[in-house]
Amino acid sequence: MKPGTVITSTQNPKVKSLLALEKPRERRKQQLFIIEGKKEIGMALQAGYKIGNLFYCVDIFPERDLQSLHVEDKFLVPVTQEVFDKIAVRENSGGVIAVAEMKTHRLEEISLSKSPLILVLESVEKPGNLGAILRTSDAAGVDAVIICDPQTDFYNPNVVRSSLGCIFTKQVASASSEDTIAWLKKNNVSIYCTYLKASRPYNEVDFKIPSAIVMGTEATGLSDIWVKNSDANIIIPMQGKIDSMNVSTATAVVVFEAVRQRGFKR
Repeated sequence: MKPGTVITSTQNPKVKSLLALEKPRERRKQQLFIIEGKKEIGMALQAGYKIGNLFYCVDIFPERDLQSLHVEDKFLVPVTQEVFDKIAVRENSGGVIAVAEMKTHRLEEISLSKSPLILVLESVEKPGNLGAILRTSDAAGVDAVIICDPQTDFYNPNVVRSSLGCIFTKQVASASSEDTIAWLKKNNVSIYCTYLKASRPYNEVDFKIPSAIVMGTEATGLSDIWVKNSDANIIIPMQGKIDSMNVSTATAVVVFEAVRQRGFKR
């Protein structure tokens, strides 16, 4: 490894270019995003993402560990602790940050198993919720996560951070609700919508068949198009005084009921 001169100023063009990627508009324009942490970068590489500049703090990240990331010498960017503290979004990132190229996320690119379990999220708003849901999807072995009419992007630094890299372990697609419904029906996948006005408890439907679990926002729930096209509208019965849970918590409850019905795999 032959790293270049250590960068000592946040006015360096490479550093300024990295900081610009914190803005959604700039990420979309350049089709680039930020990954923090050696583990997460390794997961992205394993998933086939292309890594560009790799910024590492010379006081935190051992140069001997650079080899395991398989990044070309010309992309290695050593920085001081002061500069790294300015560019790091999360705490405990281990002293390394990468710039990576975005991928396309189309419905037709999803590879389905014989009896798929798919998670659909409509208009997810908070990056932290999306990240937590991706972690649940990874833990449950969900085939794919589809985001309909998204209000946050997959590559928000907080999504990458809160998912602990699970954005790279799952098939992820983005599409309109209309296109997603048509795609699910074409592939004979039953649609189960979580809906506050539903009368059927979530644990009374059959998740062993090809299934899509559809979750809405905490504020407004699902739009009418999903409710009208569902094979069953389901609800998590509440025992307290409130009528809903955080969407990431509710997702975990329903998804792991599907996993229970299908039989846990070791």
